[in-house]
Amino acid sequence: MNKSTVPVGTAEKVAQIIREQGASNFDVVSNPEFLREGFAVEDFMRPDRIVIGSNRKPALEKMKTLYEPFVRQGNPIIEMDPASAELTKYASNCYLAMRITYMNELANLCEKAGANIDLVRIGMGTDSRIGKRFLFAGIGYGGSCFPKDVNALIQTSLEHDAGLNILTAVDRVNRERKTILIDRIVKHFRGDIQGKQFTVWGLAFKPNTDDMREAPSLATIKRLLELGARVVAYDPVAMENARTYFQDAITYAEDEYSALNNSEALVIVTEWNEFRNPDFDLLKSNLRRPVIFDGRNIYEPEKMRN
Repeated sequence: MNKSTVPVGTAEKVAQIIREQGASNFDVVSNPEFLREGFAVEDFMRPDRIVIGSNRKPALEKMKTLYEPFVRQGNPIIEMDPASAELTKYASNCYLAMRITYMNELANLCEKAGANIDLVRIGMGTDSRIGKRFLFAGIGYGGSCFPKDVNALIQTSLEHDAGLNILTAVDRVNRERKTILIDRIVKHFRGDIQGKQFTVWGLAFKPNTDDMREAPSLATIKRLLELGARVVAYDPVAMENARTYFQDAITYAEDEYSALNNSEALVIVTEWNEFRNPDFDLLKSNLRRPVIFDGRNIYEPEKMRN
């Protein structure tokens, strides 16, 4: 049983390798996982659906018997061929990445047109055909799945001469999006951030994990350092991982408020819950200037002005 996210055709390749060893009484089943980082146990115990890919009925029946205790509330066990099962995982992740990227581009239009992306999101999400999830605009997606899977599906499509142009655009836009705050920072400080200190709240690619793979914080901090700025960073759980990426190039704060001392501005990169309702009086008094670059839209602009 292969649960890994693998290119289309992997199940057949595995079967061929086993056959070459002289084995005959076996089945290779594609059974992709759909677990969210930070919620893996919950998602395993209460799955939305189970996808089983096999061309042999006995293997499908064994897999159904294995999973039936986890779908007693009626969530489906979906049977299909191995190639379709392998592609289903990529198709799902890439679609979610596309939704995020669409909202990020739409946020650019909202800024220039005088619209509010959060209100647009609510208006869209209440449409039952669209749904509410993965519509939050920000500074790009990261992690171990979306970037890798988007590029893998692009490569698979090229190998089969069926290029997915829309995913190529998604990948390009997401890479550009990760440094979009830098443009705003440089503009606000009139092109001069050399020697200035900035506080970054959030290093993990999303809340509830310490994973920094492909995290927007990496691109944001790297660019700040390249422009001569100094960075003080804080994340509730990802500090040790950050040291493997930045070593001594940045300063690591013990808490979110001490990270603000002597900084010209606060840069929000990850939307941890503890960042949503801080002590704004203390925040303002600790910063040299009352400036926040909110990369995750966690604060209301009117409240911030007040």
